[in-house]
Amino acid sequence: MMFVAIIPARYASTRFPGKPLADINGMSMIERVYNRAKEAKSISRVIVATDDERIADCVKKFGGEVIITDVSHQSGTDRCAEVAQKIGLKNDDIVINVQGDEPYIDAAHIDELTKCFQNEKDELASLVSIIKNEEDIENPNVVKAILNKNNEAIYFSRAAIPHNRNAELLSEWLKQGNYYKHIGIYGYKVSTLLSITQLKKSFLELTESLEQLRWIENGYKIKVKVVPSTTYTAIDSPADIELLLKQLREGI
Repeated sequence: MMFVAIIPARYASTRFPGKPLADINGMSMIERVYNRAKEAKSISRVIVATDDERIADCVKKFGGEVIITDVSHQSGTDRCAEVAQKIGLKNDDIVINVQGDEPYIDAAHIDELTKCFQNEKDELASLVSIIKNEEDIENPNVVKAILNKNNEAIYFSRAAIPHNRNAELLSEWLKQGNYYKHIGIYGYKVSTLLSITQLKKSFLELTESLEQLRWIENGYKIKVKVVPSTTYTAIDSPADIELLLKQLREGI
């Protein structure tokens, strides 16, 4: 079994066109993500999957591996599946889908995710961290996860779940139990990756705009590992770069 990190990176973005090429402290965002993924001890190979020659040229210039993928893909998962087929990965190999908008992703988190595949029955995996502030519970951009006793995901939502009907204040919610924030990095067994990309979009996925709900709705189990909170912000818009640079300056 081999672990391969794939970084989906597309140029077209409604909020931030050309985002992978954005300068982050003197280096393109895609190079920073790539370098972080290379630091993961469990990863044998790191590949950027893109549909744009400008991004491909950037990756080649810093010596990274890149594969051009179809422009019609609707998600990073679809892009990962194409690369897995192109490079001839075996069915029991594992693809780690590394988000291309987290230039300071923790390589240790990648290694923790790979540990979810110690059992040959494990097909899908992701990460969560414990929510520590009330704002994250209310924020629809912070995806919440509910886990069962086997550390498998029961549900993901943009809503504040589970709703605590016995406490009015959100501060009380945090005292009475753990609330989990989803960290958007995925691991897939290749055979499962190829299967889930053939599934039709589901009601839950379309309602919440979360593709992992399609997998759950179709009966797939997602193994989840709890890791320390991420420190630095992901980049969704140009304004996020300034926030990230502020965090770096202040050592947050």
